[in-house]
Amino acid sequence: MSFSPARRILIVVENLPVPLDRRVWLEATTLVDAGYLVSIISPMGRGWTAPYELREGVHIYRHSEPREAHSGAVAYAREYGHALWNWFRLARKVRRERGFDVIQGCNPPDLIFLLALWYRLRGVRYMFDHHDVCPELFEAKFGKRGLLYRVMLIWERMTFATASVSMATNESFRAIALRRGRMQPQDVFVVRSAPKTEVFLPGPPDPQHRKGAETVLGYVGVIGQQEGMDLLVAAADHLIRKLGYNRVHFMIVGFGPQLPEVERDVQARGLGAYFTFTGALYGEDMLSVLNSIDIGLSPDPKNPMNDISTMNKVMEYMTLEKPTVQFDLTEGRASAGEASLYAKNNDPEDFAAKIAQLIDNPAERQRLGKVGRARVMERLSWAHSAPQLRAAYDRIFSKMGR
Repeated sequence: MSFSPARRILIVVENLPVPLDRRVWLEATTLVDAGYLVSIISPMGRGWTAPYELREGVHIYRHSEPREAHSGAVAYAREYGHALWNWFRLARKVRRERGFDVIQGCNPPDLIFLLALWYRLRGVRYMFDHHDVCPELFEAKFGKRGLLYRVMLIWERMTFATASVSMATNESFRAIALRRGRMQPQDVFVVRSAPKTEVFLPGPPDPQHRKGAETVLGYVGVIGQQEGMDLLVAAADHLIRKLGYNRVHFMIVGFGPQLPEVERDVQARGLGAYFTFTGALYGEDMLSVLNSIDIGLSPDPKNPMNDISTMNKVMEYMTLEKPTVQFDLTEGRASAGEASLYAKNNDPEDFAAKIAQLIDNPAERQRLGKVGRARVMERLSWAHSAPQLRAAYDRIFSKMGR
C-alpha cells in the first residue's frame, strides 16, 4: 500500500530506549513496511546512546535518560519534567526535518497528551498506545492510593479525551478505554504485544547457560517493585531447602531498580550458587539463554495492575515452546491458557510446588510447551497483531480525510 503524500508518524516513548522497547520497535518497523514515514523520540540507555540514528527505515531521536521516580511527587515531577522538555524540543526538530501527521504516545506516563494537544492546533491527531494502566501501576508500585493516584486518573482521562484512536494491548485494557476513557468502540483496537516468530525461534540449548543443572528455570524482564522477584526468590528457597530440589539453576535475564536488592536477598539466603544474573541481554544473546531453560517463570503477583496486564515474558516462553509457571492472573490465563501451571495467588510455596510438578514430569513440560507455541502461531503472534495496527492507523487517517 502506498500513500501520497506519505503518512507521517511520530512515536513518543519515555520509559525504555528504542529499539530495546520491543513492542514499539515492532510497531515502527511494521509501519515502515506499510509505507509510513516513522520517527521516534525515546530516552537513551542500555547502550543506545546515539542522539540520532536511522535504523531499518526508522528515524530515532534520543534524549538523555531521566532518573526513574521511586517515591513522592517531587521525584515524579523531576522525571516527567525532564521528559516533557525533551519531547517538545525533539518534536520541533522532527517537525522541521520531516514532519508528522499523527503523534503516537506510548505510556507510561500519561502525559504525552500535553505534546499532542500542542500539535492538535496544527492539525496533528493523537494515537494513544496503551502500554500500562498508570493508576494501577502507581498503586502496585507504592502500595497505596492517595492524591497522586487521583492525579493519574485525571491524566488518564485527559489522555483518552485527546486521542482520536486508541490501541489496547489486550481486552482488559480495551474495556478501560471504553469505560474510564469513554472512547467509542470503533476507535479502540486491540494490538497485542507478541514476538515476531520469524526471528524468535526455538533452538538447541547452550551448555554454558545450563551450569551443569538437571533443570534450568528462567526469568526475563524488568526487575522492579511490581514484578514479584521477592516471591520468585522465596519460591526458589522453598524449592531447594524444603522440597529438596537442589539440582536446579535459575537464569535471571534483565535489569531494573530492584536488581541489587534481589541479588542481596539471594546471597542472604545462601542461594548464590543456584542463581545467575545475566543483566540486560538482547537479540541472539537473550534467545540463547531462553532456549537453554526448561521452564519459564512469571512471578508477577496478583494486584489490580498485573491482573489485567499481558506479560511479554509469558508470550516469549510460549513462542520458544517453554512451559510457564505463573500466578492465576486474568490476562495471564488469556495468554497462556493450558500452556501454563497456575499457583495460588502470591503464594511462593505453591509456586515452588508447581515448579516441582513440572520438574518431575518432563513429558508434561514438553506437552505444555507445544500447546503454548501452537497458541502463539495460531492466534497470538505479531503476524496477528500487525493487521490491527494497520487498521488503527487507517481509522485515524480516515478521520483526517486521508
